[in-house]
Amino acid sequence: MRDRQVARNARRAREFEAFVAGAAGRLLHAATLLTAEAPGGNPRARRLLTQALAHTYARWDRLRGEDPYECARQHLAGRFARTTWHRYGAFGRARPDPRSPLADLGPQERLILVLRLYEGVAEQQTAALLGLPTERVHTICDRATATLLHPVRPAAPRAMGTKVAPS
Repeated sequence: MRDRQVARNARRAREFEAFVAGAAGRLLHAATLLTAEAPGGNPRARRLLTQALAHTYARWDRLRGEDPYECARQHLAGRFARTTWHRYGAFGRARPDPRSPLADLGPQERLILVLRLYEGVAEQQTAALLGLPTERVHTICDRATATLLHPVRPAAPRAMGTKVAPS
């Protein structure tokens, strides 16, 4: 009996290690995009990843045909949303690293954009995960994409003594 349990635990550990070897890099990149940290200095993203992997490992035997990557991604996204809500107010703005490609977006926009475009999660699934209407997810994703594709540039300083022509 004891030998069977030891063998089962060893198999579980090997399976989970194989999962982590294949999925951790992508999940860490997604977490880094969410937190808008620099890729080399991303303690919040690493903490999110660690929590998501710990949650997935705790559920490993109960997944029963569920995709462990989906489980980890859902936990990561949900944890990011809850942490951002509690720490910074209703999807308030943390100070993103200016080197992050998503630094100009708010947390909710980053979350939806990462789920939709980087992770390829369907609009309906994203809406269900976040508790938002599908139309709202669509609008936020469109707005975030437009912000990334057409960033607002600061106005060029005018030279001293030049006059602006009346409109």
